[in-house]
Amino acid sequence: MKLNEIRDNADASKSRRRVGRGIGSSKGKTGGRGVKGQKSRSGVAINGFEGGQMPIYMRLPKRGFSNAKFASRLNIVSIGRVEEAVAAKKLNPKSTITVEALVEAGVLRRAKDGVRLLSDGDAKSKLAFEVAGASKTAIAKIEKAGGSVIVSAPVTVEEPTKG
Repeated sequence: MKLNEIRDNADASKSRRRVGRGIGSSKGKTGGRGVKGQKSRSGVAINGFEGGQMPIYMRLPKRGFSNAKFASRLNIVSIGRVEEAVAAKKLNPKSTITVEALVEAGVLRRAKDGVRLLSDGDAKSKLAFEVAGASKTAIAKIEKAGGSVIVSAPVTVEEPTKG
């Protein structure tokens, strides 16, 4: 067998149905769209329209809200990932580990509003962290290994208001 002899199996791909090509083709005349009306024509956009009646999505009450505009966006880092960077000699275990140090070491791509430390992995070396947030188990693991965690409030950038 040669590369130029490779073919699909006989019925591997079905040829598409050509609609509107005569009554004898089984999809002629109306082309499978039924008869007349808005739906039989092109450019129909009636999702959610209930014939002039107030639509269900407008009749039902709205609930909840999103605080995404003011929420702080934090980088998430696990203890295991930091330990890998320490083992690869990208991070200095004697200095305090901050957002800038993690970006410089290549653990994070870019600094957002701060770092939240999670407990995935084991803390082997004595590390000092200065982060915007940390889980209780992460703090417990680091303190058990002899390290320390300073949790400071995340720094959010305020956008100027229009007015």
